[in-house]
Amino acid sequence: MAMADAAPTPLTDGLGRRISYVRISVTDRCDLRCRYCMAERMQFLPRSQLLTLEEIALLADMFIARGVRKIRLTGGEPLVRRDVGDLVRRIGRHLQGGGLEELTLTTNGTRLVEHADMLFDAGVRRINVSLDSLDPQRFAHVTRGGDLQRVLVGLDAAKTAGLAVKINMVALNGINADEILPMLRWCDAHDFDLTLIETMPLGETGEDRTRHYLPLTQVVDMIGREYGLRPVADRTGGPARYHAVEGLRIRLGLITPLTRNFCADCNRIRMTCEGKIYLCLGHEDHVDLRDALRNDGLEAVAALVDRALLRKPARHDFHIDAQGVSSAAHRHMSVTGG
Repeated sequence: MAMADAAPTPLTDGLGRRISYVRISVTDRCDLRCRYCMAERMQFLPRSQLLTLEEIALLADMFIARGVRKIRLTGGEPLVRRDVGDLVRRIGRHLQGGGLEELTLTTNGTRLVEHADMLFDAGVRRINVSLDSLDPQRFAHVTRGGDLQRVLVGLDAAKTAGLAVKINMVALNGINADEILPMLRWCDAHDFDLTLIETMPLGETGEDRTRHYLPLTQVVDMIGREYGLRPVADRTGGPARYHAVEGLRIRLGLITPLTRNFCADCNRIRMTCEGKIYLCLGHEDHVDLRDALRNDGLEAVAALVDRALLRKPARHDFHIDAQGVSSAAHRHMSVTGG
């Protein structure tokens, strides 16, 4: 009797950390130009260099077979890619069979009106929406021309479709620090969770990150003067640490790449829209899966990923100090997948 094929081995890095979460960028393009993320004039990848949606789906299949339980689609702005719904539905089929526990999406919200129903129908139940200001003029400044009303209408569409929403707000000294408490209350009123994020030194954006860097230790002190904060054990697969806010229903997340390193239990890798796996957001070390997939197939890709994971670093090297910005990576966040 022939022996059954052995089950694929789970993805594990050289430090013994299980990789159960993959963030997949479907495009480096975006319809906004957020100051902490992108330069005003960006050079985007030629479309010929991008993975096809079918190739992304095949790689997602492989990751799921190797024990990945959560996939997040990112960009740039993922919803600007033509026919992205086909990809969402293709990956979403794994939710029905239990191979995948969660399929999520990070978006700037500008295309939610058109796509919210599709996301829910494909199995997405939760999305992250980047929103750094509720003031239309300030929003336009941060995003270099974005329309706040378009995002707010998109958020209404997401709620109507049945999607749970978490707002991601990058804390920026001198730009939106005074909006953090109002944003907290606004999110509570709309049944949105809120995650605050320290700005990350990725790529040259034309902005002075030292001047705008706001440690979340200071933000926690500020919030604590009005609301009691209690750490909770909730996790959503990523680096956020969550707190209950006394008197509010909201769950407050904190992502602190600079003031509190969260790498010890890292369970994530990121794949760019051209098929590069970055082993850490804060390092340039990567492997290119596109040529391996096109030339030698999925078996070659699987072996390449295994070899790469042995090199996954213990931690990132981000820091911002009084002497200026020290960036461990020269690529923009939009290239890696936000």
